[in-house]
Amino acid sequence: MGTKDISIARDPESRKIFFKQLLCDVEAIERMLENRQFESGVRRIGAEQEFCIVDSHYKPSLHSMEILQAINDSHFTPELAKYNLEINLDPIEVKANCFSQMEEQLNSLLQKAEKAAEQIHEKTILTGILPSIDYRAVQIEYLTPVKRFEVLADILSELRGEDFELNITGVDELILSHNNILFEACNTSFQVHLQVDPDEFTDLYNWAQMLSGPVLSVAANSPLLLGKQLWAETRIPLFQQSIDTRGKAYHLREREQRVTFGNRWVRSVPDVFKNDIARHTLLFMTDIDENSLDVLEKGQIPELKALQLHNGTIYKWNRPCYGVMNGVPHLRIENRYLPSGPTQTDEIANMVFWVGLMSNMPENYRDNWQNIRFDEVKENFYKAAMWGIQSGMVWEGELISARTLILDILIPMARQGLEKIEINQEDIDRFLTIIANRASGYATGSRWIVNSYRELRGEMGREEACIALTAIMNNRRLTGEPVHNWKPAVLEEVRELQIQYDVVSNIMTTDLVTVSENDLAEFVFKIMEWRNIRHMPVEDPGGVLKGMITKERLVRYFNTPGHSELATASDVMLENPVTIGPNENILKAMSIMKDLDLTYLAVVEKNELIGIVTNNDTKRILERMRK
Repeated sequence: MGTKDISIARDPESRKIFFKQLLCDVEAIERMLENRQFESGVRRIGAEQEFCIVDSHYKPSLHSMEILQAINDSHFTPELAKYNLEINLDPIEVKANCFSQMEEQLNSLLQKAEKAAEQIHEKTILTGILPSIDYRAVQIEYLTPVKRFEVLADILSELRGEDFELNITGVDELILSHNNILFEACNTSFQVHLQVDPDEFTDLYNWAQMLSGPVLSVAANSPLLLGKQLWAETRIPLFQQSIDTRGKAYHLREREQRVTFGNRWVRSVPDVFKNDIARHTLLFMTDIDENSLDVLEKGQIPELKALQLHNGTIYKWNRPCYGVMNGVPHLRIENRYLPSGPTQTDEIANMVFWVGLMSNMPENYRDNWQNIRFDEVKENFYKAAMWGIQSGMVWEGELISARTLILDILIPMARQGLEKIEINQEDIDRFLTIIANRASGYATGSRWIVNSYRELRGEMGREEACIALTAIMNNRRLTGEPVHNWKPAVLEEVRELQIQYDVVSNIMTTDLVTVSENDLAEFVFKIMEWRNIRHMPVEDPGGVLKGMITKERLVRYFNTPGHSELATASDVMLENPVTIGPNENILKAMSIMKDLDLTYLAVVEKNELIGIVTNNDTKRILERMRK
């Protein structure tokens, strides 16, 4: 998707021409494999570091393009949202101190980003999902104004034909619909590219699939979204659902998502690309100067532009990649499931663990994948995403905890693999010790975030806790200590934090008890007494607000002579109550409540009730704003 000159694949004639190029590219790969033109005997590693940018109040930034311009370094590229950027690390041969070198370059480039952000009083954050993301940050005005992102947003919405839906259940539950793809931008990852020999590609790709669950379990770092405690690695379901082009009608069919783990073992390099062309709709086209087969006939190496563009719109968690370096073609496996953060050292440790395992595939697996159940491997991946280091894995037919699997089997295997490729012993010990400490102490980034969030929520509201957590994460990262050494966050760390209370969604209550129009008024009164509630929304089955009942209004009704014992909520509610939108300014809400002498405002979006702001909420926030 790095191609700049792209267009939506609509025009029938242009589609036919592009499809022809796509088929030629697949044939070109087959010919290059037959002629042994791919580079072999050399293993390189590369990485893409996605990161978040927050403003002085630790909320998502709108200024990534200004920061990108200030950085002025070709290693950096824009990302989908205005609060994300990406760093492309230089590929390096896997040997000796290569991982320390990558860590040094990553630190150096992140420092450039930090300095550029500081110029406008903003900060960089490494995390799989930014805790302080709010509903505003997934509105279309946060889309980065780059053509390929705008085209992507348009075509995916067009293919979907209806709102995108999120339905993720963990400790909490997140169910909502959304009209654009920007929930995808909530995900930030540390994507690792490993160059492999063409003769080994099939076995190593399948081995990478087998490793995905265990590696993800100890690397998980994304348990929160919109203040909801969901999966250990919520990026996995969020990415899959946020750009799912299948409408409801397709869910009964076995139609593969564009974000996928896959459904079977691969049989060859061309097999992967052929399956993707067969199963996934062509999204984009670009002008191609010369047919790839003609380029081969001239004794040159083709770029395979059509294949690379199509491949870039299919988001496998382990993605096969074709590339050309110094005029020589090569094959890579891209690990896309590792999250960003919580520190650079943790990310490099994840990389080292994975590369060590990839370098030590047991010989009995070679050409023997039909005897291993793919559905068990896929299950391991999704269990790791749900439960992280607390999950169980099926490994060689036996059920074993992820923790035991990592400590007793995989870390020794990774160590042997790293020694086999002659990585410095100091780096092996340092980075694998980090993985071991995470696993042994259940001390992953995901567990730290959950434990810290629960601690902060004891004394803070949801929005405040998410912002405070983001600030503490940033401060901890800057110490250089890996996450297994982090103690849970405490309120004292953010006593002086200036939290910005600017929109209604920052302070509204969303955990609401509601009633329907036909519920007995006496029943409504009992609920208000039981739950110590002063305001009761009345809504229809579709969530549309029909009215509001205050406890004062109910008491007044029951004290009226001749009132009906069978009165319903509709008999006593205030119809057409004053409402406000979630993105309206808090000061506006305060002004409305003061001018109209109200004790509450219903917060409504698209006619549906999503929250309530009371005078107690505004009083509390006003006191904090004055500090």
